Amino acid sequence: MSKESSNRLKDIQGAGRLTADAIVGLTDIVDAMHHTISSFGGILGEPNQTRTKGITGFVYQSIRTITEMVGKGLDVSLNQLHSVIEKSDSSSGREAVLSALNGVLGDYLAAKGNPLSISMQFRHDGRPLSEKELSEILNNSNGKIVILVHGSCMNDLQWNRKEHDHGASLSQDLGITPIYLHYNTGLHISENGNKFADLLETLLTQTPQPMELSIIAHSMGGLVSRSACHYGELSNQIWLKHLKKLICLGTPHHGAPLEKGGNWIDNLLEISPYSTPFSRLGKIRSSGVTDLRYGNVVDEDWKEKDRFEMSGDHRTPVPLPQGVQCYAIAGATGKDTNKINDNLIGDGLVTLKSALGHHNNPQFQLMFPESHQWVGRKINHLDLLNHPEVYKTLNNWLKK
Repeated sequence: MSKESSNRLKDIQGAGRLTADAIVGLTDIVDAMHHTISSFGGILGEPNQTRTKGITGFVYQSIRTITEMVGKGLDVSLNQLHSVIEKSDSSSGREAVLSALNGVLGDYLAAKGNPLSISMQFRHDGRPLSEKELSEILNNSNGKIVILVHGSCMNDLQWNRKEHDHGASLSQDLGITPIYLHYNTGLHISENGNKFADLLETLLTQTPQPMELSIIAHSMGGLVSRSACHYGELSNQIWLKHLKKLICLGTPHHGAPLEKGGNWIDNLLEISPYSTPFSRLGKIRSSGVTDLRYGNVVDEDWKEKDRFEMSGDHRTPVPLPQGVQCYAIAGATGKDTNKINDNLIGDGLVTLKSALGHHNNPQFQLMFPESHQWVGRKINHLDLLNHPEVYKTLNNWLKK
């Protein structure tokens, strides 16, 4: 069987399992709505129970049971076939869909062992790099490496936008060797940070020659990178001694407005028992997405807490890594300086203050030197991946 067929089979297997789970989840929502209406409770307040009883309850339970059985049967059959087939190469379209799915449901996919779940790895042109290949890349380099870390719901191939790739251009202009990280953005940022730190530790043991390491991180990637630095320092990992520069592009260091709005809607829907079942739809979003509400980077920010509760910002202050030159690039959709636009819209997803690490509480203020901050006007969140002025700034910072 061809590699393309192998990949399609894996997609069908994962999609089949996910579809079965989705049908069960939607059945629960309809069941809860049916119960609420039939009990005819008050408009405000909490319902006494979430599922119907009697014949109606039996019907809903039958749907759940049959769907789960079909999902498991499909999974077993495809698993047996998939075990004898080669792993396929990537295509940009498939990767874009999978990365978006993992961004929204990645924690769920990982917990269920779904084949659509993305595993963290270093890649080149969408292809995983083995330890041997990584060793060869390092040994053939000039000693300068840059790791590119993508943002939420994205993948490593999307560093190439409108025929420009920051990594490839830096390689051509400065001789820096780019390596791209690929990861499941639906997991907690601190989980990815821990994994990234361990991956970097393994990478830097692949060669005996001294390495100068830099990281360029877009959006959520900046939080994952800061988290990796935090856990690398706690574990006294050697890769941090090689890290010279960390550059964050549009990183929501102090959260993103859209996720804060999503949290507000969750709680609004729970005011009435008639709308409460629909709040489950909003709560489908992943741990990685809810971490973006305030910019969580360590386990303590989310463990033993209800991530959907409207509880305010209770993060643990995590400063920028010591001994590392840190830089921040922020985009702004407006042409001129405008406090309302900059503080509410910014680049369309991340405000200026959040991207530059500014905070009213000194404990959370990230101390990027003024000369290490750059604001691009008429540049949106995705433009940060390919805008000529952004690249010019990166080039100037990295060649110093």
